[in-house]
Amino acid sequence: MTGSKAGLDKARTPWRRATTAFLCCAPLVAAPMSGSAQEASPNKGEEPFRLAPIIVNASASAGDDASTVVAQELWVGGKVPTSILNTPASVSVVTQKEIEQRSASTTEEVLQYTPGVIADYYGTDDRNDYFKIRGFQATTYRDGLTLGSMRGVREEPFAYERVEILRGANSTLFGPADPGGSVNFVTKQPRFDKFGQGYVTYGSYDHVETGIDVGDSLNEDQTLAYRFTGKIQNSDREYDHSEDDNKFLMGGVTWAPTAFTSATVILDYLKTTSTPNSGGYPKDNEYDRSKFYGEPDYNFHDVERTSLSGNFTHDFDNGFVLRSNLRYSELTDDFGYVYLNGTGTGTLLNRDAFGTDTEADQLNGNLMLQYDARFENIDSSTMVGVEYRDASSEDSSVYQGVSPIDIANPAYGGAPVGLVPYSRNKQDYTTKSVFVQQNLSFFERFIVTGGIRNDSLDLSSTDITNVRASDTFSENSVRGALTYIVNDEVSTYVSMVESVAPPSIGVTPERGKQYEVGVKYSPTNMNALFSAAIYDLTQEDITVAVVQQNGTIERETIGESRVRGLDLEAKAELTENLSLIGGYSYMESEVLRGTLRSGASLEGNEFEAAPKHSASLWSYYNLPGTTMSVGLGARYTGAYYFNPANSAKSDATTLFDAAFNYQILKDTDLAINVSNLLDEQHVVGSGTADYYNPGREITAKVSYNW
Repeated sequence: MTGSKAGLDKARTPWRRATTAFLCCAPLVAAPMSGSAQEASPNKGEEPFRLAPIIVNASASAGDDASTVVAQELWVGGKVPTSILNTPASVSVVTQKEIEQRSASTTEEVLQYTPGVIADYYGTDDRNDYFKIRGFQATTYRDGLTLGSMRGVREEPFAYERVEILRGANSTLFGPADPGGSVNFVTKQPRFDKFGQGYVTYGSYDHVETGIDVGDSLNEDQTLAYRFTGKIQNSDREYDHSEDDNKFLMGGVTWAPTAFTSATVILDYLKTTSTPNSGGYPKDNEYDRSKFYGEPDYNFHDVERTSLSGNFTHDFDNGFVLRSNLRYSELTDDFGYVYLNGTGTGTLLNRDAFGTDTEADQLNGNLMLQYDARFENIDSSTMVGVEYRDASSEDSSVYQGVSPIDIANPAYGGAPVGLVPYSRNKQDYTTKSVFVQQNLSFFERFIVTGGIRNDSLDLSSTDITNVRASDTFSENSVRGALTYIVNDEVSTYVSMVESVAPPSIGVTPERGKQYEVGVKYSPTNMNALFSAAIYDLTQEDITVAVVQQNGTIERETIGESRVRGLDLEAKAELTENLSLIGGYSYMESEVLRGTLRSGASLEGNEFEAAPKHSASLWSYYNLPGTTMSVGLGARYTGAYYFNPANSAKSDATTLFDAAFNYQILKDTDLAINVSNLLDEQHVVGSGTADYYNPGREITAKVSYNW
């Protein structure tokens, strides 16, 4: 740190230093760590500084995610950075350390131990990231900005510092969003200290992978820093004629001329080349997961995405903080696959071909002004902001029957010919938003949270016949909560939040409302966080995917649905050597009113892929007196229905995972991870065919850190 920067820091009052320290690590505003950021973990015994009306610890930093599985801060929460203990919502954070312990290489694997989340319900059909929160599709964000038209991309966990999960409706925070919850990916930011990691991985299905993550200051004054992150993977999948290759490159530069001002630019590139499975397996029996009934010359999924992100933060040192993000992304997403359509005689089964070519681009950003003030025993934090999103996409789809296949003796016929697009759409989305959020803290015990937001949306589309349709929406959403801080260890809250799902032309927007009561406990003598929440969530005009009689899948709107439940979570470092991560969810879902186009009533039915019970436990133990560690995890998923009609149901299952780590040299580690340890096989989804869960996978990783 330069002398001038040190002088600025000394001139600040303690709570102002806390404000800047916390804001600088808040990725919602995409503010990188300042030059004064340190790697030290927060010391729970220290007295925290106050940021009105939020309690934070000034020693917190981005580096904490690499050293602990217990996160104490929510970086995006309500766009007013806050401690998780005092956040009036059910939230989970998967840190970098937890991701590395479990060697999670996909979003589904990252979320597998999070309560309220169900992943992998399409099994080895891994074209996209599939997961639900509290029975509903989840909305995804990167650094607090919606991924929107980039949603279908399989995200690369190595690119992220942490993954934050917010359960429940939150349109007031982020704009149009699904009611069950949201997932926010937090991008790795440049840091002003020298660090680095390089690794090589080999595993099942000829999986070869190498990656690097390095950074440092670029000048003696420590006002300029860089970070480069890269990964290359060459792999097959567990079924024949498959591949699962990807490449990810990301570089960023941060400029922090003073402790009050910071700007960051990040450029990243993602390319994946994979083979989608053949739409599942015949429903008459259980089949070997290695079998492939598609077409090797046609089953493909190629994705390329380039994103340029910029952010800026300035602290006026008088209670005002200005923050802004901006991101532009371009995407090409092309896939095609031949799949079993559920008809045929004997071992000769009929197949169809389906494919879509997509091009999309998106520009979105925000500008926010926050003002913090103290009036005797009342603290106030006010945030006003605007957001803008301009996105467009163009897609062309093909669909036709192809030659059948004898599943007893598969013979492939080659890529289908003569495919003619049956659908072509060009879509444009523009969203303009304005929001206000207010936190008031009374006597350091009561926190009143309120927010209101308006989203104005302009949508247009042009179909294959050049017919243009358009629609406009102006949707308001509100949020209110009361938090009671019992003491330094315990807080309770009650909240009401609304959601407005992203609308479609000519379709009434899906609106949701959730009531929630929760309690959180963070003991002072242990690095741990325990939470419990009960909720009641309803959504009107919900849209569901329904398999039609011709085998196609179409979305249909039903009347009203409700889910009630309980979420429990514990993350604790019980001793210096032992950490535990556990979660349990009870979820009772019901269609209150709704009828399909076929005339079938869904009233009283449960949601698809919404088990009543789910639970998980992950433990990690450093063997005393050795340089070895072991991990063991269990994931339980209760039975759930495969479709809205509730005509077919899964079995309850328990899967086990294991890990072993050996420190070869001072900075060199060997990590062995096994997912689905017992290689258990079961049906996770069923439509025209059955989808199986992924089988056992073993990886060995050698990493070097400096």
